[in-house]
Amino acid sequence: MADKIGIGIIGTGFARKVQIPSFLNCEGVSITSVASYKLENARAAAAEANAGHFTDDWRQTIVREDVDLVCITTPPPEHREMTLFAIAHGKHILCEKPMAMNVDEATEMTVAAERSSKLALIDHELRFQPGRQSAYKMLRDGVIGKIRHVKSFFQAPHRGDPMLPWNWWSDVAAGGGALGAIGSHVIDSLHWFLGTDITSVACQLQTDVGERRDDTGSMRAVTSDDSCYLLLKLADGELTSGASGIASISMTEGPHYMNRVEFYGTGGTLRVDHLGEVFVAGSGATDWNAVPTDLGKHLPGMPDTGFARGFMAIAPVIVAAIRSGRTEVEHAATFTDGLRVQKVLDAARVSNESGMSISIS
Repeated sequence: MADKIGIGIIGTGFARKVQIPSFLNCEGVSITSVASYKLENARAAAAEANAGHFTDDWRQTIVREDVDLVCITTPPPEHREMTLFAIAHGKHILCEKPMAMNVDEATEMTVAAERSSKLALIDHELRFQPGRQSAYKMLRDGVIGKIRHVKSFFQAPHRGDPMLPWNWWSDVAAGGGALGAIGSHVIDSLHWFLGTDITSVACQLQTDVGERRDDTGSMRAVTSDDSCYLLLKLADGELTSGASGIASISMTEGPHYMNRVEFYGTGGTLRVDHLGEVFVAGSGATDWNAVPTDLGKHLPGMPDTGFARGFMAIAPVIVAAIRSGRTEVEHAATFTDGLRVQKVLDAARVSNESGMSISIS
């Protein structure tokens, strides 16, 4: 391993705003190449990161000898091909969520990752918020007993603006929509927090803004979901017994941003808010009690939704794992975890189309 760990970035949206500055905050790291379908975006991001190479061909980034870790931060349809190419070229991988377009793709990617001798992770950075890790331990310490029910609420109002232009997020064929973008985080969080699987899902997807103006000036139909609503059943496990769940996810609801999960147990209730704030209410309590919590570091200039804090926490952990030659990172989402999420996403889409609750094997 070279003195510096070289990172190749594919994509200049979230990667440019959060991943690049978070990795540059780590010691012994350099951004060595940036790829984007728009060359000007790659050039600008590379200049900001002091990267020596930029390209509109992502393969050029992956094959570089000075790239140790490839961050795949593109829309979902590209994840499979980019991941398999990176694995074939012996690279460590951080792949954006949702990991794939369907279970078949996710399975192929997982099998390839298992055969690799490199680190392969899905970017579920919220797991690394200090507050979420405290809540994870509290659940295992039995602070609220056995879990009976869980509720997850996500709301962000900005896609309720009908003037927001049409882009890939508006296209279900391009992997757009609230279910994949946000539902993947919610499902992964429930899997991780509770250490068990979702066994069935009933889903309703909703398009709240039916058309948007595209880059030609024409109105174009939106085929993806702006909101999704999930009824869940969870397998019995160390923390769960007969547990059910509800998730309400909307990119059009306001007035405030919210990303909250609440756990209802035999001995009380535990709540985690979007920055990782933790609250608990014991049995019979009439209000929440705040648990003193480290909220971690935030990136200046970014909306403080909690995602940047999570990535600031996970970035040095990934770097340390690569430097030490480890292929596993405690708490990090593996490709196997990504496949578990993909099974629920696929089942949710079938449920929405059929109007039935779908069992998940």
